[in-house]
Amino acid sequence: MSNEAIRVSAHGPQGPQDDGRPGVDEPQPGQQPERDASKEAAETVLKAFGGVRGMVDMTLPGLVYIVAFNITHEVPAAAWSALALCAVFVVVRLARRETIQHAFSGVFGVAIGAWVSMKTGKAEDFYLPGLLWNVGYCLALAVSALARWPMIGVMLGPITGEMFTWRKQNPGRLAAYTKATWAWVLIMGLKPLILFPLWAAGQINLLGWLKVALGIPPLLLAMYVTWRILLTAPPPIKAELDEAEEGPEK
Repeated sequence: MSNEAIRVSAHGPQGPQDDGRPGVDEPQPGQQPERDASKEAAETVLKAFGGVRGMVDMTLPGLVYIVAFNITHEVPAAAWSALALCAVFVVVRLARRETIQHAFSGVFGVAIGAWVSMKTGKAEDFYLPGLLWNVGYCLALAVSALARWPMIGVMLGPITGEMFTWRKQNPGRLAAYTKATWAWVLIMGLKPLILFPLWAAGQINLLGWLKVALGIPPLLLAMYVTWRILLTAPPPIKAELDEAEEGPEK
């Protein structure tokens, strides 16, 4: 028997046969849906909280305030410096035609802190409105979870397209949003517990630097925990528009 005949008998007339095993570059069964779910969960969480830009917009004004105060030792100069940076953020976002939601929120918060600190003359009071906001935010999160309207679900529902179908049509999703909301209560509640004693003691430098240091890391941790929880949650049930919202029938 010739060498060619041996090759044909070994591999068949069509060449080597597929043994049914996935190739090196082919995704394993079940991996693609997991990757899609992971990507969707990550994008949803990032979009809801403004992404990296949103976190920077909310953190840098506090850093500018404490740096300016250490240089000038004057509350008005430090407060106006923080406000000026917020205004720059808004102008840049407008020029790029981006949403100014998070930048404007930063302006509002910094403006209140600047007004309070200039009114009292105490540099540490610049951070008081933000601390009170943190406490109120955590309380609102806790109340929403107890009322079975978890705030994380309320925030993410419109982004995922499910709106509020998770409340009655998707109990697994409701449980996940409730769990994520409680995680936010615990993580974000640490900030006022650490910072309020420093404010009460008038430790402006330690308060200012810790406020900056505790700005992004806890937020990233809460977002990561939310992402992990959503990975194991049932997929969202997309909300269907009513006929009235879809327009008249043709």
